[in-house]
Amino acid sequence: MWFLQRVTAVFLIGVLAFHFFQLHFVEHAADIEFAGTQARMQQPFYFATMVLFLVAATFHGVNGVYNALINQGLDGRARTVVKWVLVLASLGLIVQGIRVAMAMAGVHIG
Repeated sequence: MWFLQRVTAVFLIGVLAFHFFQLHFVEHAADIEFAGTQARMQQPFYFATMVLFLVAATFHGVNGVYNALINQGLDGRARTVVKWVLVLASLGLIVQGIRVAMAMAGVHIG
């Protein structure tokens, strides 16, 4: 987990730089519209990057919170309960985020 925390940090720095450059210099924030977001999400590279961004940010944030709680002395049954609550919340966030990304890209399953 220590290694993944560092890997996701590096990935997030790169993707945040890409995101900031794309949406603040290439396209100015005031010009961003829903249709433009849909068009970007229909590009496979952009879609994959945003989904990876979602997964990496979720892992990085939740793992950081969990480790901070452990450093504050969380242990025993409370540690196990918190771990599984965070795992389930993370999975819910990722599933919902992917559903939104797919809807924005115009991908419908079923």
